Amino acid sequence: MKTAGEIRIIGGQWKRSLLSVASIEGLRPTPNRVRETLFNWLGQDLTGLHCFDAFAGTGALGFEAASRGATSVLVCEQDASLCRTLLGLRARLAANNTNVIQGDAIAQMSKLAANSVDVVFLDPPFASDLFMPALKAASRITKPQGFVYLESDRVWTSEDLALFELFVTHQGKAGMVCYHLLQKG
Repeated sequence: MKTAGEIRIIGGQWKRSLLSVASIEGLRPTPNRVRETLFNWLGQDLTGLHCFDAFAGTGALGFEAASRGATSVLVCEQDASLCRTLLGLRARLAANNTNVIQGDAIAQMSKLAANSVDVVFLDPPFASDLFMPALKAASRITKPQGFVYLESDRVWTSEDLALFELFVTHQGKAGMVCYHLLQKG
């Protein structure tokens, strides 16, 4: 697979480990600076938390959570070549707290128990109609007071998210990417 570069894991046991970024149209790895901000918001130590990385792409968010001690991280990606890369990364890091599955993220979330995940990472393709169904599915599986991280090409407000019982706790913008930490409650 042709690569467009590399990004690194910011913190935890695999700090400074490099992740390949495939040259695939529409693949937007979460920038290092944005991930650093996100994990400052969530806290540096995710010990005991269960996480779901939907639309994983490079797996940067899921493997970052695993590196920081998450008990379990489910990494879901639909693209077969990206899944092979994620499985290779899991093996290279010996990331035993991480499972990689190929498939539709929304369908995978529908298979999980309600209120079973502490943190859901959502970064759907921007030019898609996946945001509303992804938010609905993420809200269902997120524990009360748990978090949903959302990347989008637009700002979301607590009013936009009220239907999903989510509210904005933090938000920022980096270039064309708007990023939000949402809490269920």
